[in-house]
Amino acid sequence: MARDRGYDPTAQGLVLSAFFWGYVISQLLGGWMADRFGGKRVLALGVATWSAATCLTPPASASFTLLLLVRALLGIGEGVNFPAIHSLAARWTRTSERARALALNLSGIHLGSVLALLSTPPLIIAMGWPAVFYISGALGMLWVIAWKLKAANSPEDSGAVTAPELALILADRPEVARAESIPWRRIFGEKAVWAIILAHVCNNWGLYILLLWLPTYLNRTLGVPMARVGNYAVIPWLATFIASNLGGWACDWLLARGLSVTALRKLMQTVAFTLGALPLFVLPGISSAGVAIVLVTISAMSSALAFSGFGVNHLDVGPRYSGVLMGISNTAATVPGIVGVAVTGLILQATGSFATVFYLTAAIYLIGLFGYLLWGTGELKL
Repeated sequence: MARDRGYDPTAQGLVLSAFFWGYVISQLLGGWMADRFGGKRVLALGVATWSAATCLTPPASASFTLLLLVRALLGIGEGVNFPAIHSLAARWTRTSERARALALNLSGIHLGSVLALLSTPPLIIAMGWPAVFYISGALGMLWVIAWKLKAANSPEDSGAVTAPELALILADRPEVARAESIPWRRIFGEKAVWAIILAHVCNNWGLYILLLWLPTYLNRTLGVPMARVGNYAVIPWLATFIASNLGGWACDWLLARGLSVTALRKLMQTVAFTLGALPLFVLPGISSAGVAIVLVTISAMSSALAFSGFGVNHLDVGPRYSGVLMGISNTAATVPGIVGVAVTGLILQATGSFATVFYLTAAIYLIGLFGYLLWGTGELKL
């Protein structure tokens, strides 16, 4: 697109960042709407919005201003997704199955990234770059139709759930009536909420830096040809998909054997941030691309293991307001996508090395771990 439309690197950066302009403003609204009116409609609206924006991208690219607006609309649509998913998960999942259910759902991020990395190059070669946007948008619209036909806000609202199934869910699920009002003062005064926010921000800092800057690191520092960089880039995403599901099952397995929810969340977060930080202390001394990708993969997998730590913790401390809580933490966690990526560029320009970037990211992981261990809990607070 940049080549066809004549966009320079500065323009490309603005186009990529425009997504976050919309993404950051719709999180809280999406969470409130999901908890108040039900996640089914909110998630359908979000997917329909970003699917439409995706289809509009090729024609909008003829006007730079219009392209920025469409990219921001894409962000607005995607911004409601995670809060709506968390709101639905609080109402549909049993406490004993919560980690694996949410991990399976969120692991779609990584699986989708793998499929996109593998499928888009041949699509572009065969049909041109606009086809990627049209096909992706059309698939989203088809999903919305299926969702509207099959989904429900809660098992109580679903005609597909049998009486024994409903009794089983309700016996192991806290009360999650729709939120008529949001106790903002209690939410922001709760240390457990700040533990989630801090962990989410630190986790996303590492994830964004590692995966967005990985191609540059492999090419410029380790000399991997750009033609082969994509092959390496798939590995961390595939590993995180596997790790997220294994982590969710392991977490629920330990819960069934008597470990407390608080101990489980802190254990998973400790493993996640420790595995995230340690490889980064080693990476600056590595000259082999194979060894480097192994270390980066181990570190990136930490974000997936964290789904069973802070990622599901919203449902523990405030299930009735889980959409709002996710909206709050994900709004804060968008900052690394805007600031962290830019700071990394400044560090690389000043030092010419990724060493400082890796050490800083490792330190941020450890800060997040300390805060979560200090303030985090699996107990119902809101």
